[in-house]
Amino acid sequence: MKYLLHRLLYSLIVLWGVATLVFFLFNVLPGDPARLTLGQRSDLASIEATKKALHLDRPLGTRYGLYLNDLSPIGITSTKRSAEAPDGQHLFQLGDSSFLSLKAPYLGKSYRTRREVSTILGEGLPGTIVLALSAMLLATVLGITLGIIAALKKDTVWDTSAIAASVAGISMPSFFAGLIIAYLFGYLLHRFTGFSMTGSLYEYDAFQGRHLALKNLVLPAIALGVRPLAIITQLTRSALLDVLNQDYIRTAYAKGLSKVKVIWRHALPNALNPVVTAISGWLAELLAGSFFVEYIFGWKGIGKITVDALDKFDFPLVMGAVLLTALIFIIVNFLTDLLYSLLDPRVRL
Repeated sequence: MKYLLHRLLYSLIVLWGVATLVFFLFNVLPGDPARLTLGQRSDLASIEATKKALHLDRPLGTRYGLYLNDLSPIGITSTKRSAEAPDGQHLFQLGDSSFLSLKAPYLGKSYRTRREVSTILGEGLPGTIVLALSAMLLATVLGITLGIIAALKKDTVWDTSAIAASVAGISMPSFFAGLIIAYLFGYLLHRFTGFSMTGSLYEYDAFQGRHLALKNLVLPAIALGVRPLAIITQLTRSALLDVLNQDYIRTAYAKGLSKVKVIWRHALPNALNPVVTAISGWLAELLAGSFFVEYIFGWKGIGKITVDALDKFDFPLVMGAVLLTALIFIIVNFLTDLLYSLLDPRVRL
């Protein structure tokens, strides 16, 4: 329990650090958020009213305090701000119009659309999760399979091909792989593959309305899964080769067990420990790092939303996306630490 509390406290400190860095980074950037919200042809009175509504007329320290208060699940709410941030569940009253409340974190509103940032990110999060999980599933299944083949066929053409392909995959950034895959299979070979260069999880047409389009998932999942596929292949191969040289494997063969039983019952389970570690780390990265792949394929997710927001200087939306990305990393790392503590008592010590 002490170990888990320590990891939880550490995670909260990291999240606070990221939130602080994001706030000060985007509050010292050039540009007037009020003018970005209203447009370049807005009048002075409207700009001043927008600055007041966005609290841009207040000192930087005050804005930072309001920002942390909005992000905190337990914070001070006021009936005067009920139109901007939800009041939540009041715990007890602090003043005439102020309460200490249990509430949902408030990320603000988009400068461009005036919609809540949490709503916009919530619309893109399912697409990112589906894409990341699909890419990770593809990388895990193919990576373990190729790693097993390479280990069992050591020093053959199968082994050499698997190593060469994994090295190429590790050396290829996801955005570069995305460009090649989109151009090759979505443009040049479109008549044969049926895949398009761009598309999201859902499509709209006049006859079917909103419908699921799983074919649009294939190319971005492959592009995003190239690097973890290569690393999982290498890890599986090296770990399995190391296990196959252990004494208990030779003992299993000496007892008359078949090669299939030795591999699947004894060698492979012990060889997958580093692979599981790599999968947990890559899953967090794929959930949060699919920005360029989503943008290249026009996939509606957190990545594409963030890139579009950067292009339009929509700072609240970018800040919310960065915080959500950091939260994903923290949650996955915390769950991984929890899993380690359950599997290995030495971690708790």
